Amino acid sequence: MKRNYNFLLLVLLLAFASCSFTAKKIDGDNDRDKLLIQLLTYVVEEGHFSPKAIDDSFSKNVYDDFLKQIDPFKRYFLKSDIKEFDKYKTQIDDQLKSYDVTFFNLVHKRLLKRQSESKSFYEEILSSPFNFKKKETYNSDLESLQYVSSKKNLKERWRQQLKFSTISNYHDILKDQEETFNTALSGEGTAKSAEKKSLQDIEQKARKQTLTSMNELFSFINERRREDWFSVYINTVVEEFDPHTAYLAPTDRDRFDFQMSGQLEGIGAQLQKRIDKISIVSLVSGGPAWRQNKLQVGDIILKVRQEDEDEAVSVVGMRLDDAIKLIKGPKGTKVTLTLKKTDGSIKDLTITRDIVEQEETYAKTSIVEKNNNKFGVINLPGFYADFKDYDKRNAAADVKKEITRLKEQGMEGLVLDLRNNGGGSLKTVVDMAGLFIEDGPVVQVRATDEPKQVISDKDKSIIWDGPLVILVNELSASASEILAAAMQDYKRAIIIGSKQTYGKGTVQQYIDLNRLVKKNKNGDMGGFKYTTQKYYRINGGSTQLEGVKSDVVVPDRFTYIDIGEKDQDNPLPWDEITPASYKKWDNYFDYDATIKASTQRMQKSEQLQLIDENAKWIKKIRDKNTFSLNYEQYKNNLTKNEKESEKFNKIINYQTNLSFKSLPYETALTKTDTILKEKRKRWHQSLSKDVYVEEALNVLYDLKTSYNIKKVARLKD
Repeated sequence: MKRNYNFLLLVLLLAFASCSFTAKKIDGDNDRDKLLIQLLTYVVEEGHFSPKAIDDSFSKNVYDDFLKQIDPFKRYFLKSDIKEFDKYKTQIDDQLKSYDVTFFNLVHKRLLKRQSESKSFYEEILSSPFNFKKKETYNSDLESLQYVSSKKNLKERWRQQLKFSTISNYHDILKDQEETFNTALSGEGTAKSAEKKSLQDIEQKARKQTLTSMNELFSFINERRREDWFSVYINTVVEEFDPHTAYLAPTDRDRFDFQMSGQLEGIGAQLQKRIDKISIVSLVSGGPAWRQNKLQVGDIILKVRQEDEDEAVSVVGMRLDDAIKLIKGPKGTKVTLTLKKTDGSIKDLTITRDIVEQEETYAKTSIVEKNNNKFGVINLPGFYADFKDYDKRNAAADVKKEITRLKEQGMEGLVLDLRNNGGGSLKTVVDMAGLFIEDGPVVQVRATDEPKQVISDKDKSIIWDGPLVILVNELSASASEILAAAMQDYKRAIIIGSKQTYGKGTVQQYIDLNRLVKKNKNGDMGGFKYTTQKYYRINGGSTQLEGVKSDVVVPDRFTYIDIGEKDQDNPLPWDEITPASYKKWDNYFDYDATIKASTQRMQKSEQLQLIDENAKWIKKIRDKNTFSLNYEQYKNNLTKNEKESEKFNKIINYQTNLSFKSLPYETALTKTDTILKEKRKRWHQSLSKDVYVEEALNVLYDLKTSYNIKKVARLKD
């Protein structure tokens, strides 16, 4: 307990002052790499929920995992390299303790050398035709691959991998040509389009496509600086503690902030680099660039000039991350982009930066009628919050607004869709739970060697006391699991979805590493996200590994795929603590009868039976790791798979008779925002094809019916 108390005191001190460590001084004059190791090892040993001993066993794990990270296809390093690396297999722990980076330096230097050699490999291999008549196979099982002993064998490995990529291109080009030819013969195409290319020309085009892809890959690799590779090494070290502990380099930290808050300051454009050109790939609806309506998808950025500078900076050939740093900036400032437009003209465009909100991060709402009842559907992608100003915007406040708007439209039941919701702010999920219960505990948290904390909703007001269904799947994690578990324990909602949710029962804390260094001369040190607590249901059980079990289990495409916490490396174990004191929801809903009726409907559903069969088929296809490099056999296997998959077309073509609509305030917005209008149109169409939403609405109807029946019966008594 003393260890955690001292570290908590340290963090509290840091929250109010910019200073170095109280318990241990960290000098910012140190080499950046050594400083990072010093910072991260100290924080993780002192603050992590379950710190591991950094010993020889730890060293071996880091060694193995780091090599897998940087050379997963075993197409860079030779056996001789691995033999040289092996002497450090049990020394990494000692190097970490002395802030020594000898092992990393050796591996990094050798990696750059091998990657440079590999470029000549793929260029030479792709300069000659592949023989697709030859009978040979490619094994994609990376775990079974061994490091090769010579460059000749390494080149052969590259040949097989490149041929596998090219045969796929070859098949696609042939298929497109055949479809074009058939269209022309039917009279719908032109005679020119019916001209068939030779197999030699098609093979050459397929190789060229593979070469382009490899050049783009190596362009990205060549952009990576030493600090980028060192971040991979550092993360390999800290991820040995658990899957959710991670070092966030400055650019990664910015992305993390955007994911958590849904906001950033900039122009609202997404960029992509191909070879040496940086182009616009999309505009964020409602952002500064979108509002100005002059920047277009496909425009290439040549130069960037700040408003207080006379000279523009060329971004041609620049790293994408560095170009983004130049373009983004504080709200109200201006940036001028020199653009090569899609018509070839060169133009300057000045954009005033602003707050960019990624609307797809936020809650969205629809209303639907079923059996003369109005029901609401709220899709929540994440439990977002603005950590700088919580009251400015957070998921709980947004959902509260949407429920109020739905009630104004006469809503009689609510579906809260948490599928694919990976979690977010702990405070936000507690506040959101309070929308559906009067007051009481929502979740329990515990740090190592410390008594548990019961985190409760203390606001007695209830925003929605009617029928509630929560949709989940295997990718519903963390805060999603807290809300689903609490509503299930209170018997406040019916959970519909996968057999279990993701199974992440841990809490992470974020710390800005720059605040922990005195007189830092090494630039932005980034941030660190590390596990400090585990959380537990109010019934005492953990969601770690086991997740939340749905009341009504329905199959989906993830059913047989290993994607949960239990399938990650180094997850913390499941355990349980004493329950909190709480009372189940007192209402007239007949949950047991409703769950039974829903389960029976699901078991009889042809659509769900087909989805389950499809999930098994997907598992079989994913598990296949041997592929023919003989085109006829390759084509026959694909044809067989395509024929097998045809029976699953019914899944895509499934259609309910339900019609979903936006709320009035959003309908008004779509009159001027064509992008939002199209997004909502597509979402509503997908809802009308969603068998899970359809069943959720059936459950809401059953709950409402049971409420009326039980209420009448109780009044008679």
